[in-house]
Amino acid sequence: MKQEFPVPTLSRDERGLRLEGVALADIAAAHGTPTYVYSLAALSAAFEAYRDALAGRPALVCYAVKANSNLGVLSAFARLGAGFDIVSGGELARVLAAGGNAARVVFSGVGKSEAEMRQALDAGIRCFNVESAAELDRLSAVAQQMGKVAPIALRVNPDVDPKTHPYISTGLRSNKFGVAFDEALTLYRRAAALPGLRVAGIGCHIGSQLLDGAPVVEAAEKVLGLVDRLAAEGIVLEHIDLGGGLGIRYRDENPPAVAEYLAPLLSLLEGRREELLLEPGRSLVGNAGLLLTRIEYLKPGVEKNFAVVDAAMNDLARPALYDAWHDVVEVAPRAAASRPYEIVGPICESGDFLAHDRELAVEPGDLLALLSAGAYGMAMSSNYNTRPRAAELIVDGERVHLARAREAVEQLYAGERPLD
Repeated sequence: MKQEFPVPTLSRDERGLRLEGVALADIAAAHGTPTYVYSLAALSAAFEAYRDALAGRPALVCYAVKANSNLGVLSAFARLGAGFDIVSGGELARVLAAGGNAARVVFSGVGKSEAEMRQALDAGIRCFNVESAAELDRLSAVAQQMGKVAPIALRVNPDVDPKTHPYISTGLRSNKFGVAFDEALTLYRRAAALPGLRVAGIGCHIGSQLLDGAPVVEAAEKVLGLVDRLAAEGIVLEHIDLGGGLGIRYRDENPPAVAEYLAPLLSLLEGRREELLLEPGRSLVGNAGLLLTRIEYLKPGVEKNFAVVDAAMNDLARPALYDAWHDVVEVAPRAAASRPYEIVGPICESGDFLAHDRELAVEPGDLLALLSAGAYGMAMSSNYNTRPRAAELIVDGERVHLARAREAVEQLYAGERPLD
């Protein structure tokens, strides 16, 4: 029976785990560990699922760059015709360096600086998703100073519970994101009157790792009601941005397929003229990647057994931050009895764990794959404990593309200076 993995292009044969046509053991031998490895076929298939579901209506899929900002990943989506959802000037620079089209970029985020606004206006982005009255005023002033007009949408907070982890919920009244729904009409009137601004659309994003489409439909219904009220006042919008957030399977979740998830939204939009924008991130990259790591030591204990690996919380923060689950799979299983292990790294923190209580049959030196690590893995990594960040590779059939070289320790302090 074929083993089912969350990563759709992962398989097992007599040589162990393979991603597409490449053995993970060969990747580790050539590139070392820890290393993030992504499947180009899985990235492409995930994007095409959105494109197919949206066929026949004006729509733009804007990949949420924060999920995985590697230039190789961004260039893959740019070639597929994606737009991009960014939250910083640095992400805009990455999109442009990867060949992305600024005219297909939307700029979200609650704290845009004047410098970032100037950068985005110079680049000619499609739209600013504005998240406060103060941001409206700042953007108006910056655009006037530059002799430009900034296209804007208000990110409206519909106060809908997405029923997800509180750290990744973004659409409740208590969240920092967006403008309050009951203030949006007044702010749109203000935006329409401010110089240097052009009202182009409306945005809404209620959270991440959504497994139930009902809250998104509830939010969309509220947003569409506001769109119609604006139109009645002569403020006609070009696009409706309903965000992203579709979840993936990490363990035993059962997220809807893209077409199933979008069907009720598309039904709501039937007959409307506005273009639909979506901002998926995790659902495009999460299950396209894994983190490859090697066991340094096995440390049996009275209460727990520890497998100490060369990856750590600086490489993959999600377990420590969210108590998130990632499947842990032996690259080459041994014909021996398994035992439960805590998978931990070498960082000097009790919170440095990657997985709890996993049944493994392993020895020191064995390779493990932490699955579903394509989103918010490398993007959230750090150099804590002066640890160089991992390499990143993209597998394309039987070819391996080095998308990011492993850092050297000397690079980490190259900009520092000891006292004279």
